[in-house]
This record gives sequence, C-alpha cells and structure tokens, in this order.
Amino acid sequence: MAKHIQITNATGRWTVRAGGAVLGESQNALELHEGDYPAVIYFPRSDIAMAFLDKTEKTTLCPLKGDAVYFSVVTKSTVLENAVWSYENPYENVAQIKDHLAFYTGDGVTVEQI
Repeated sequence: MAKHIQITNATGRWTVRAGGAVLGESQNALELHEGDYPAVIYFPRSDIAMAFLDKTEKTTLCPLKGDAVYFSVVTKSTVLENAVWSYENPYENVAQIKDHLAFYTGDGVTVEQI
C-alpha cells in the first residue's frame, strides 16, 4: 500500500443519503486516509441501492489508486452529477477498495456514522 494511504475497516454502521433518499447503509464500509486529506468512507456496492446511480462518462486517474469512474445520483427530486466515484480496477496496493463506492459530501449528499 502506498506509504501515505491507509485503509481500515470503518467502525460501526454508516449511511449515505442524497436528495431525500437513503442510498445505503453498511457495517462493512472502509475508511481511506490519504496524506493530509480528510478520511473518505468507501461503501461496498452490495450495500448501496445502485438503482439510484447512473454511470457517467467522467473518469480520472489517481497515480496512487488508478482510474476512477463516476456516477450521478438520480432521485425523484434531483440529479447530482458525478457525485460518486469508484475504482473498478484499483492498483494492487489499494485492492481493498475494489467494488466500493465513495461519495462527495455536501450539495445534498451526507455520509455519516449512525
């Protein structure tokens, strides 16, 4: 694993909400710490209501984690463009985040421990 990236099991139960909808809850979330950035919670895809997510054409490259793909959150009340990202084929040093999703918080998205 990259020297300044640490991935641990997130303690407790976590939830993600957007546009008035609960997108998921998990007791199997991961917490990724990267340098001085705030920790990011990664939810297993199996714990997220994927029907709310539409994959977009946006991609980015992280030199430490690999290529990220993005999803928009679509609810009855809103569409949050590119609010979710995932490393579908992460580099070996961060393989734990494969099949997980992370969410940009703010602007209608909340991730919290419950």
